Amino acid sequence: MFNTVEAGTIVGGPVNNDTVNMAQVQTSRKGFCSVRHGLALILHLCNLSISTQQMNMSIALPVMVNNTALPSSPNASTERPPVDSQDNWNETLNESKAVAAVYDWSPEIQGVILSSLNYGSFLAPIPSSYMAEVFGTRYLSGTCMFITSVLALFTPLAADTGVTVLIVLRVIQGIVQVVLLTSQYSIWARWAPPQERSQLITIAVAGSVLGCFIIFLVGGYLCQTIGWPCVFYIFGGIGCVCSFLWFAVIYDDPVSHPFISTKEKEYIVCSLAQEGSPPGWSLPTKAMIKSLPLWSILVFYFSDYWHFFVLTSFLPTFITSVLQANIRDSGILSALPFASACICVVPGGLLADFLLSRKILRLNTIRKLFTAIGVLFPAVLFTSVYWVRSSFSTTIAFLTISSAIKSFAQSGALVNFVDIAPRYSALLRALSQIFSYLAGAISPTVNGFLISQDPELGWRNVFLLSAAVGILGLIFYLIFGQAEVQDWAKCRHAPASERTE
Repeated sequence: MFNTVEAGTIVGGPVNNDTVNMAQVQTSRKGFCSVRHGLALILHLCNLSISTQQMNMSIALPVMVNNTALPSSPNASTERPPVDSQDNWNETLNESKAVAAVYDWSPEIQGVILSSLNYGSFLAPIPSSYMAEVFGTRYLSGTCMFITSVLALFTPLAADTGVTVLIVLRVIQGIVQVVLLTSQYSIWARWAPPQERSQLITIAVAGSVLGCFIIFLVGGYLCQTIGWPCVFYIFGGIGCVCSFLWFAVIYDDPVSHPFISTKEKEYIVCSLAQEGSPPGWSLPTKAMIKSLPLWSILVFYFSDYWHFFVLTSFLPTFITSVLQANIRDSGILSALPFASACICVVPGGLLADFLLSRKILRLNTIRKLFTAIGVLFPAVLFTSVYWVRSSFSTTIAFLTISSAIKSFAQSGALVNFVDIAPRYSALLRALSQIFSYLAGAISPTVNGFLISQDPELGWRNVFLLSAAVGILGLIFYLIFGQAEVQDWAKCRHAPASERTE
């Protein structure tokens, strides 16, 4: 069991009003040259690497299979892309075959390969939150970072060995990635002062968005020029480097960190002590099930990730089939919304913390305001895409701007679970992942059915449905969402009969 920062304990003795000179501690809040911001940067790089490893197969698979025809998708529009798209695709395949192996995999096998990363996703989130408490976030997440990166390096060898070996490798890799993505959130329960929580978490989360942008931008080019194995070697190697940085910089709490200054350590521990919710592990199951603020966050996760999976699953198809862009350009154009989101997510977190630290708005108001901004404006722009599709530049602009504004929700409901129960942040992150994976299972299926039923009006229905789901999730969150630490998340309020040790 790793050391935890107890709410009533600071370096040298108990916390009280006379122990710590808060004026002195306040100085460690200024600037970004701090250990806690260094942790956020390492997490940013790790999330970037994980994101590229999650999507690398989607980029590489079209040039891994032995066919020279443009792959058809049952979810795609019946409109044919321009002739030069077919030529560019054939050229890509021919150049890739010259430097890398290809395989005779049927469309059904390809679907299994793409889906295999998620086969264990529903099983891993809850156990990983327990494992983070037992083994410590530093060792658990760092080990998972190294394992998934090594598995990425061995992916080309697994493909050569056989499709069964490749699928098993991807299943294991998916489970390991879920453990990493879940357990890392327990770090912020011990490292993130309440008034800096938004900026630190958004810095870390921005890595996932940047990873999507990078893999869309360069993945296809790497497959075409160097060969598809390089996608796994390059991003797997980056992940190995990140795992080494993780063990060098990341520690479970500020008390055990060897390089942190005394002022920063005192500031973090004092801030968490004032919040009155020390890290630990006792599970008030009944109270959590009855908690509407918790359910409001989980419902919003489902609605938000519905939109996310529309972008990741269908945006390249929409750009190719409806906007008539060639395949070479569709990857770059598909990356633009993720680039805008990556640029705006961190400033959104900084703005949220600024409003809170200056006491301009209450935390509850900030969370709901940023969530509303991140849903309503993108819903209008995203829905309008269907009616402005005749203008290529306007359509791309609407998609890019909507993703930029939608990133504000990251400083709203998507980070809210750390506010209501910081000591259970890893567990609540696990629950939110289950709801996001549920959206990932339903959204592509439903939207693919809509497009296949009517290739013309289907896209309109996809955009309208995405906006409707998002607005319904927002309404539920605005009614029941809160930002105060819940009674069931405080040790003194958790009845012994409800605790699971």
